[in-house]
This record gives sequence, structure tokens and C-alpha cells, in this order.
Amino acid sequence: MDSKKIIWITGASSGIGLALAQEYAHLGAKVVLSSRSVGALESVRQSLKNPDEHLVLPLDLLDSSNFPEKVQEVVNRYGRIDVLINNGGVSQRGEAAKTALEIDRKIMEVNYFGAVALTKAVLPIMQKQQSGHVVAISSIAGKFGFYWRSAYAAAKHALQGFFESLYLEEAKNNIHVTLVFPGKINTPISMSAINEKGDTHGEMDHNQATGMPADVCARKIIRAIQKRKQEVLIGNKEILAVYIKRYCPWLFWRIIRKQSPTG
Repeated sequence: MDSKKIIWITGASSGIGLALAQEYAHLGAKVVLSSRSVGALESVRQSLKNPDEHLVLPLDLLDSSNFPEKVQEVVNRYGRIDVLINNGGVSQRGEAAKTALEIDRKIMEVNYFGAVALTKAVLPIMQKQQSGHVVAISSIAGKFGFYWRSAYAAAKHALQGFFESLYLEEAKNNIHVTLVFPGKINTPISMSAINEKGDTHGEMDHNQATGMPADVCARKIIRAIQKRKQEVLIGNKEILAVYIKRYCPWLFWRIIRKQSPTG
């Protein structure tokens, strides 16, 4: 089903992005690998099935000024873009009251505006094709706030508003949109999370260390994309919190207050 499709993945050097790249390459797709680290991306490319078919395309979500040029590079190489997976981002570990506003802005710039800007750069190609699929990797924090995640949760909530609107608007162009809400996944995201001083957290949280394996998560994401789902929650028992909050909010808040910021 995904053989020879062109799949562009941001945040492809580690975690869910890396797992998605491996799974898609195994299915026969051609993968565009983006993140800030050229060396890490090249290592990923070399590890994939048929490495010469894939493209390393360094990209910084903080700087959207060259996104149209990046899009053109992909089109020049492959002629089309079938799936854009907005996976790149940064997490947070710091109390709101102690976090400087510039850190809030940086997290919003990477996690929200970066995804929006790249999507807007790709949309004209998909509209011309009259086909395409845009995916936004949000988080369970996009469904409710949590300790030490104020800016991160805000950015993920914002993604839902934007991409749900895009889902409605682009249906006429045969462009589908899928929002993915992962729970606890075993990735190094907590290691690079930004703390209240702007430094990296540098620790593997228990939530991540004991979470669903990234390759299992990636396969579930790909199945959701193949089935053209509008929204999918992925994780273990922690995703039940979304339903508890929806149907029994008083119980949700009683439970969530007792949770640890790092699991």
C-alpha cells in the first residue's frame, strides 16, 4: 500500500520519527529525513532498506524562512509529496511560574509554528496533485495539561485546532489530515526537553523508559494513516485518562493531581 510513496518525516533522527522512517522504508516507501542533525540523519539513512532511495534534508523548525526551498528540493528529487509527517518537536520540564516567556515562545515556535509553516509550504504541491496526507504528531498533553508541561501542552492543544480546521478545508482537494496523540512512548524526548532555565532536562523520565516501544507506536501510526483516520490515541493504559476527563472530569482531576511530573 505504501510502496514507492514519498513520505517526509520531521524529527527523523530519533524516537518516533526514526521508527516511522524504518517502518516506511521496510514497506518500500521513499523517505525524506529531516531534523537539525545532518550526521544523525545520514546514519539513519544508511540504516534503512535501500538507502540510496531516501533523502537527507536538514531542517530547523525554528527557522521557516527556507521551507519553500526545502519543499522544492523534495519535488525536484521525487516529483511529488504523498505524506508529510510533522513529528519534530521539543518537550518541556519546568513550572510555568519559573519559566521565562522566551522559553514559552521557543517551544511554541518549534512545536506549533514549525509544523504549521512546513505544512503551508507543502500544501500547494498536494493541492496541485489533488492528493496527499498531512499528519501532526501531537501528544496526550494535547488533550489535557500536566505538571511541568504548560508551554508544551499549549502548543499541542494549538495543533489540534489548526489541523482539525485544515482537515475540513482541504477535503475538497483530496488532502487528508490525521492527528496522532501518543501517550507514554519509549523515546529520548525527555532527555532533550527544555527546563525552566532553558537548559536540557538531560534525564530519561520513568514515563518514557517504561513506555510503549517506538516501533510498536510507529506501526500503529502507519495503520491509522493507511485507514485515513482523523484522530488516533496511541499508548497503554494512560490514554484512558482522555476518556475519564471527557466523561468523568471530577475523577480525572482527582487522579491527575496525584501523578508525578516525570512518572
